[in-house]
Amino acid sequence: MSNMGDAFKISVRSRVWPAAVAAALAASGAAACGKSNPDREARATATAPLAVAADKPLVVGFIYVGAKGDYGYNQAHAQGAAALTKLPGLKVLEEENVPETVAVQQTMESMASLDGARLIFPTSFGYFDPHILKIADKFKNVTLLHCGGLYQDGKHPANVGSYFGYIDEAQYVAGVVAGLTSKSKKLGFIAAKPIPQVLRNINAFTLGARSVAPEATTSVVFTGDWALPVKEAEAANSLIDQGIDVLTMHVDSPKVIVETAERRGIYSSGYHASQAALAPKGYLTGAEWNWAKVYTDYVEWIRAGKSYPHLLRGGLKDGFVRLSPYGPAVAPETAAKADAAKAKLIDGSLVIYKGPLKDNAGAIVIADGTARAQTDLELEKMNYLVEGVVGKLP
Repeated sequence: MSNMGDAFKISVRSRVWPAAVAAALAASGAAACGKSNPDREARATATAPLAVAADKPLVVGFIYVGAKGDYGYNQAHAQGAAALTKLPGLKVLEEENVPETVAVQQTMESMASLDGARLIFPTSFGYFDPHILKIADKFKNVTLLHCGGLYQDGKHPANVGSYFGYIDEAQYVAGVVAGLTSKSKKLGFIAAKPIPQVLRNINAFTLGARSVAPEATTSVVFTGDWALPVKEAEAANSLIDQGIDVLTMHVDSPKVIVETAERRGIYSSGYHASQAALAPKGYLTGAEWNWAKVYTDYVEWIRAGKSYPHLLRGGLKDGFVRLSPYGPAVAPETAAKADAAKAKLIDGSLVIYKGPLKDNAGAIVIADGTARAQTDLELEKMNYLVEGVVGKLP
């Protein structure tokens, strides 16, 4: 064990726990998740309940539902964890391929009781309820910060928090690039599940494309789960056969989709992390997370003994999300228009969701004169596909 002046340490653990830990947690189940207010001005705060000896490093744990090199959701979080190497006096633990079951409770308990972790980032959406909540009650001196924005002030334990980002802002800009680059003006979107966050991405991408190419359409296919590579490949080929020439997605690992698009000779726009290396010709840009910003901020707040947000949200302006660098297929004038849209989102002069806005069945979903800022709770309830999206909700 090193002291606070030692260099950063990182280890990747295998999922092996003592029998006593496994037995104590074997009866746990799953439950539904709640909603929370994303308004950054109204976030609750609490002092970090950490007790770390001055001569020991702060042990920080990261838990991933898939492989950390998946070119997607888990890789984005792993990149954030890697950024902590710039901070002295830390020991970072990582564990991959931990399912959203009692297994994650076992991992958290092991990190806390055996490794001395005092700050844990369980990154998958389904880890929250009941798994994080159970461990939070058992380990009051451990701070558990969850990706997903599910924390509710007054309902959840004081040593729990949530963070998330407005990545639909980046999807809007990616849509601008797609709309200007597409020759057919037929775009494709492969999505996992029709939850509000996914629908926001589909709709923002479409609205961005139609802001520069009003005739553009986005054909959407829902696969039914976050990681179904065979279905994702089938959906990609089917959409390409229908004439789409730009393909994007909201699934855990975009790898198969991006590779299929490149192999079939069409453009792709990525998600979660950069997939540019998989498509050197057709990769346009992508909507990426910048979890390094979030994780560094949290660690610095906590180690300084400062209050930290229980519910943290941010977008392009806050550095929580970003665009992948433009690929070689993006024309300079296209990049300029996309950059202009990005600048307007950052300064607040562009609102993605404003009326009059129709769904793809012709019904008004946002009235004329109404603008819904990113913090508007109504966007957390999104249950429609906007005009220009071809497809139906499952």
